Amino acid sequence: MPAPQCATCHKARAALRRPRSGRALCGACFCAAFEAEVLHTVVAGRLLPPGAVVAVGASGGKDSTVLAHVLQVLAPRLGISLRLVAVDEGIGGYRDAALAAVRRQAARWELPLTVVAYADLFGGWTMDAVARSTAGSGRSRACCTFCGVLRRRALEEGARLVGATHIVMEETPGSWLSQPCEDTARRWP
Repeated sequence: MPAPQCATCHKARAALRRPRSGRALCGACFCAAFEAEVLHTVVAGRLLPPGAVVAVGASGGKDSTVLAHVLQVLAPRLGISLRLVAVDEGIGGYRDAALAAVRRQAARWELPLTVVAYADLFGGWTMDAVARSTAGSGRSRACCTFCGVLRRRALEEGARLVGATHIVMEETPGSWLSQPCEDTARRWP
């Protein structure tokens, strides 16, 4: 069965069906509708006033990439400027690829990027060092607690370094603040 026609433009084939409305939309119409909804939410809620310098928490994952992209598209209409802030938790073999993705995004969108490392902020401590220090103590699951607190502090410090007046980040299950530890907790003792 072929995909239905887009309910908005009536020209292209629908790429998806929106769960709330049930409307079938092509990719271009979906993006336009999504951007309009984000713009409405930001303006109606007075979330980012004109002139705001916005630090966008950039993890390199799909959710923070979409957030940064839609804000980059809307920034001229909102009158805001964006700065990407990424956090390097010091988890060996985990963060390198994601930070490379953030660097590519920053270059493509011509946005300034600041990477804040746990090792620099917390006297040489990384999440790998925290994991080693709690190994065998019965507190190894506490790594997620440490990481969440340290990530938030690192994001706030990054925002301060770039002169941000506002911080935005995606927040979903498996989000920017919790995902690194959830992904790597299995390998920590």
